[in-house]
Order: sequence, then structure tokens, then C-alpha cells
Amino acid sequence: MKRTLSAALLASVVATPLAAEIRIGHIYGQTGALEAYAAQSHTGLMLGLEYATGGTMEVNGEPISVLEYDTQLDPARARALLAEAYGDDEVHIAVGPVSSGVALAMLPVAEEYEQILIVEPAVADSITGANWNRYIFRTSRNSSQDAISNAIALGEEGVAIATLAQDYAFGRDGVSAFAEALEGTGAEIVHQEFVPTDTTDFTAAAERIFQAMADVEAERRVLFIIW
Repeated sequence: MKRTLSAALLASVVATPLAAEIRIGHIYGQTGALEAYAAQSHTGLMLGLEYATGGTMEVNGEPISVLEYDTQLDPARARALLAEAYGDDEVHIAVGPVSSGVALAMLPVAEEYEQILIVEPAVADSITGANWNRYIFRTSRNSSQDAISNAIALGEEGVAIATLAQDYAFGRDGVSAFAEALEGTGAEIVHQEFVPTDTTDFTAAAERIFQAMADVEAERRVLFIIW
């Protein structure tokens, strides 16, 4: 993934006239619930650039500068930061974010400024599906790829599945893709439960799931969680 991302970044900036430096904006949720993913994303980006440039952090003698922006997982803030990066800071290319909901909010900004946004690691299918535009590229996996592997693992006759997922793009796209991938396998999703992303008490959701599964006749009953 690091090599793919770095190659895409470098190909993009080399194909256009360069300023005094190559400016890359990394717009991601440095703080908040996905902080661990954000740290991994930034570490991977910097390692990839170091690898691709042989440790020089330069392309054709032009230094690479990575500017960081913290979305705080706020879609409105992310839109404003991406506009700031493209407009005020004149980044050549942007990378991020970690949240699917935040990514969806950022897509129209890339189209408005006609500047490339490489999405990594946000997963929702709609990012490069229904909401895609020609300035959006993805280097990470998507919900459908997750769903196919999970369907291979669980899809067989006699399997009844209940799903529990976050009530936003990542969870809903994930469950939708999983249901589609299970078609024809014999397994069946018999109950879907969506709860807010900041849920810490799952008692009510668990009770609804257990009640829905109680009378299901199946050789195997599975609770599938997308979180």
C-alpha cells in the first residue's frame, strides 16, 4: 500500500510544473476516536515517500513538504481545511482522511478546486462509487473488498447472521456490501442493527439482536460487527 500511494503521489506532481517545493497536504483525524488509524496513516505516508525517493525526500531536485491538518473527525472542518490546503497553502495534492463520513464531505472540494485527493484509509464504497468524481483516487481497501472476504468465510447453508454497525457511511456501506456478497452463498442476514458512532452502552442493541435471533432456525448463528 505504501508503494502504491507513493507512486500515485509522485506521478501526479511530476506530471505538472513544479513550484519551489512539492507540497502535499495530509488531512486526517489526528485527534478523536480514530487517532490510532491516523497515526498509522501518517507514518505509512512518510515511510512511503522516504522509500520512493531513496531517502532524499526530493523529486528531480525539488524538496517534498508535507503539511498536516487535523480534521478532528468533523466533516465541516475537513471541507474547510481541504479548501485552505488547495487555496491558501497551494498544495499540489491532498491525502486523507481516516473517516468515511469525513471523506464524503471532502470529495466536492477536490472537484471544485480541480485538485487530486488520494483517499486513504477511509473505506466506504460510495467514496469511489456513487459520490466519486474524476479527482478522487483510493489506495486503500473498500467495503466491497472487505465484504467479499467475509462472505467467503461465513457464506454457507444454514448460517444466520445479525449485523451490528456504526450508523454512518462506513457501517452502512459495509453492511450493504456484505449482504450483496452473501447472495447465493446460502447464508442470510436476518437482522441489522445500526447505532451511533459514539455508543458505549450496547445493552439495548444487544437485546434487539438476541430477540431477533432467538427464534431463527439455523445450524449456526453469527453476530457480525463492523466497528
